[in-house]
Amino acid sequence: MRNGTRVPAEKIAAGGRDAAPGTAVKLFNVARSDEKERPMSQNSIRTTCGYCSTGCRLTVEPESKKVWPDADYPVNRGMACPKGFLLLEPLKAPDRAACPWIKGPEGRLAPTDWDTALRAFSDNFKRIQARYGKDSVAFLGTGQLPSEETAFLGALAKFGLEMVHGDGNTRQCMATAVQAYKRAFGFDAPPFTYQDFEQSDVLVFIGANPVIAHPIMWNRVKKNPHAPQIIVVDPRRTETAARATRHCPVRPDGLLSFLYGIAHLLIQNDWIDRNYIERHTTGFDEFRRHVQAFDPSNVAGRCGIPVPDLRAVAETIHSGRRVSFWWTMGVNQNYQAVACAQAVINLALMTGSIGRPGTGANSITGQANAMGSRLFSNTTNLLGGHDFADADHRRKIAGILGVDPARIPVRPSLAYDQILKEIEAGRIKGLWVVCTNPAHSWIDKGWLFNILKNLEYLVVQDMYRSTETAQMADLLLPAAGCGEKEGTFINSERRIGVIRKVMEPPGSALPDFEIFRRIADAWGCGEMFSAWTSPAAVFELLKKASRGQPCDITGIGGYDGIEAAGGIQWPCPAGAAGLSAERRLFEDGRFFHPDGRARILFDALGPVPEEAGGEYPFVLLTGRGSVAQWHTQTRTGKVEKLRKMHPAEAYVEIHREDAAALGIQTNDRVRVSSRRGEVNVRAAVGDTLARGTLFMPMHYAETNFLTYPAFDPVSREPSYKYAAVSLHPAG
Repeated sequence: MRNGTRVPAEKIAAGGRDAAPGTAVKLFNVARSDEKERPMSQNSIRTTCGYCSTGCRLTVEPESKKVWPDADYPVNRGMACPKGFLLLEPLKAPDRAACPWIKGPEGRLAPTDWDTALRAFSDNFKRIQARYGKDSVAFLGTGQLPSEETAFLGALAKFGLEMVHGDGNTRQCMATAVQAYKRAFGFDAPPFTYQDFEQSDVLVFIGANPVIAHPIMWNRVKKNPHAPQIIVVDPRRTETAARATRHCPVRPDGLLSFLYGIAHLLIQNDWIDRNYIERHTTGFDEFRRHVQAFDPSNVAGRCGIPVPDLRAVAETIHSGRRVSFWWTMGVNQNYQAVACAQAVINLALMTGSIGRPGTGANSITGQANAMGSRLFSNTTNLLGGHDFADADHRRKIAGILGVDPARIPVRPSLAYDQILKEIEAGRIKGLWVVCTNPAHSWIDKGWLFNILKNLEYLVVQDMYRSTETAQMADLLLPAAGCGEKEGTFINSERRIGVIRKVMEPPGSALPDFEIFRRIADAWGCGEMFSAWTSPAAVFELLKKASRGQPCDITGIGGYDGIEAAGGIQWPCPAGAAGLSAERRLFEDGRFFHPDGRARILFDALGPVPEEAGGEYPFVLLTGRGSVAQWHTQTRTGKVEKLRKMHPAEAYVEIHREDAAALGIQTNDRVRVSSRRGEVNVRAAVGDTLARGTLFMPMHYAETNFLTYPAFDPVSREPSYKYAAVSLHPAG
């Protein structure tokens, strides 16, 4: 956008670090491998990309370190986004943590050796637990570690170090989908396969922008031969909305009302599959009565979508033979997130749009291994989706791992925000942060900075010594990155892919797996993990833990078998034969509740947590701003080619009429303020938003000084999508 005019994406080049805000979006955000240039040799290594949840397989030439997308893999089919092509570049950054660092008497981090670091870890956390109790130490993990490492972290912390409380940054992106699926289906089970992108004749994207966030998935949509209708429900005219056949610019506080309004119209017109509802669901009659109040005339004002457009959306869903519903953070990070996700699932269930090609209520995952974290991290559930509170489950997992069942907590952990509240209250005194950067990414991060000062000991385990969180640490443990270790990731469509080591980590940095082994030995519980000799050995334990569960993977032979099969979707139980490369769940109409039926669930509309008006008249939205950047830019911000593809400075998108009223033009410096903080950023004036709303990308450090700390009451996921702010020229 320049001078208040939105530049067509087809005319936008790579932009550059001095590009106007909002102009650094490339249309050609995926690229196909050229067979003549592909770096294939006998020594080539195939690995899985460690960024988003798409799960692309890449081929690496060890000598040249060239990276190329794998043409034979059923996920990306020879395509990659810019981050994938440059996967190894962040590993070469000069600010890598190449040795342990420890805070000295003068309060600054200084290099040290592993023996000293491990002794400091063990001595300080044991001291805190002895003084304040076992619950006084906690950990925060991630959806970016391989499944074997995230399982090791959870088992070591909870069974070995006796920490009851530990959560992951998956809480920030996928906790809502987890809860919605568990409640509706009886298990956290995304039902789809990527083939559904190509087989639908109607695709409904709700709070999702795959053109930017998941470009390889969008490429699958582009290959759809059915000339599909594409409906995008999003307050912002995103890059995906610009390519849709219909964009519904729903108000930031109107999504749940919109979804219930569409359900009302489908039921009113009998555009539902009564046979499917009667045979495979419960709760429909109660839901039907609930949505009677959401007729179009009542809904239109609340959600901001005119009555004719509401009717058109319902008619389009009714006319489709293969309708799929897709959502991501615009739903998951809502202040009524689980209710919204349930409402999406309800639309699929009541129209019978599930279990068939081109259908489904489909949550697109965020991080590379958020799915593996959900199943195997020992945070919200025991390994393999088991329940901490179930004595039989504890005995099963204890038997598989060879540990005393009494070492397994009988209650689940506090959620991420609750752990932080315990730090604020002074009850948690020690914190171990692994492969995440909450001092940038957490909502209302100014508050986070303040409460972390209450800790007596903060350990950060990361690749870089320069992250905001690492800079606050008492001890920094240097970890290897994706490309320097082995394990498995599970992508959005439940496909298990293998990551391989293609280069050595710098200095004395170690894979997280090896760090966990050394911590276990230093603590004195190494014998408990004597069978955890390698990621491949732990994968065998995870297979056993999954036995009999909906995510059963006991039929998978090992890493080589996964690679040969082109990745394997769960479930894959022992004895399974004839499994196709791409499989969806619930083809037989049976769900994971004891009665085999899905649940149709709903909730009342709730008020926004923070009203916009008065001194703070604007609503701030946040989200992904560039295909070239990833989350807090911890890795991608170090790659020059990626930096050139998005604006160097933080920016805020503003409707042109709001900007004109305030005398603001594109590239002007502006001041955005909330009740929590104030930032100076560049202005991007255009027509991507309705009046009264603003948008800031999540990648910049400034954004989360403004966000309001509201949390969904069920999933405890932060609501990054609604905060009351003011806007003024910076002068």
